[in-house]
Amino acid sequence: MDGEAALKYAVQHVDHPRAEVVEGRITLGAPSWDHERIAARIRRQLDQRVDELHCLTGSGNLDLPGSPNWYLPDLAVIPETLALGAAALTPDQTLLIVEVTSESNCDTDRVTKRRRYAQYGAPLYLLADRQRKECTLFSEPHDLGYASVDGPHPFGTPIRLPEPFGLTLETTGF
Repeated sequence: MDGEAALKYAVQHVDHPRAEVVEGRITLGAPSWDHERIAARIRRQLDQRVDELHCLTGSGNLDLPGSPNWYLPDLAVIPETLALGAAALTPDQTLLIVEVTSESNCDTDRVTKRRRYAQYGAPLYLLADRQRKECTLFSEPHDLGYASVDGPHPFGTPIRLPEPFGLTLETTGF
């Protein structure tokens, strides 16, 4: 078993609900209630449209094959059919990935995950930055990053999610 496979195997068997591998290092997260509050507000705003699209939201495993990364996003929207029997998906199988920063991981979410999600084809990446009190929507992924960046917008500014969502997220109260 090579190093990448060993690391990814290990993180799946760590007795911790928020274990992930970021650039070859196993990290253990413990989100605060404020962090969870923002993720829940985003999820509630997406729920009806997600149901209409026959998708689901969750924070399941995302594998980035060929890299030492195994992410557990704060929220991802995926087609429901992909969830059947899947231990992990890849970022290009998502419709949207949301990360909410914490003091301990803000640079990872702002820089590392943004770059990796783009490289692995995640079509939309929404970053809710609690420390800076702003949201940014990244779209049009390619190997060097996202070609389109909407933001950063201060909390309280509505964020328009393009199709297939076609809705506006209200960020007041984040």
